[in-house]
Amino acid sequence: MGKNAKTADRERFSTAARLKVLGEQTAARVYRSQTKRQARRSRLTGRAALLALVMCSLIVALAYPMRQFVSQRADISDQKRRAADAQKEVEQLRDEKARLQDDAYIEKLAREHLHMQFPGETSFTVVDPGTVNKHREDKAATSRAWHYNLWDGVDNADRPAN
Repeated sequence: MGKNAKTADRERFSTAARLKVLGEQTAARVYRSQTKRQARRSRLTGRAALLALVMCSLIVALAYPMRQFVSQRADISDQKRRAADAQKEVEQLRDEKARLQDDAYIEKLAREHLHMQFPGETSFTVVDPGTVNKHREDKAATSRAWHYNLWDGVDNADRPAN
């Protein structure tokens, strides 16, 4: 029994020693994995910070060109609108030019705006009855020479209306 007891003690001792060594190895692995996780976390945080810095730099770098792009698009649409308006005006002027080539239209304009008439025709000017009863406000102006009235008109043109 002495020999068996010593062997059993050795086995027990060796199993305990093995368990102890296994426990230490496991603890070391757990500790290493925790430090690796922490290292990964800190490395990931550094990457995230770098990514955030790069994104912010891109946003700042692209902000002015984007603002210019939007502004120029607005200017382009405004210029297109102006070009369309100018084209409409050109068409209207071409139509007016074509109408002015017609003698009947010229005659109509001469009669309406210039009060012209053909020889032998009699023209009449109708006076509005409401304006006949109005008297001139400045009765003193009728007794003065014409150049005084002209100069008063020039002076009064600069004054605000009452």
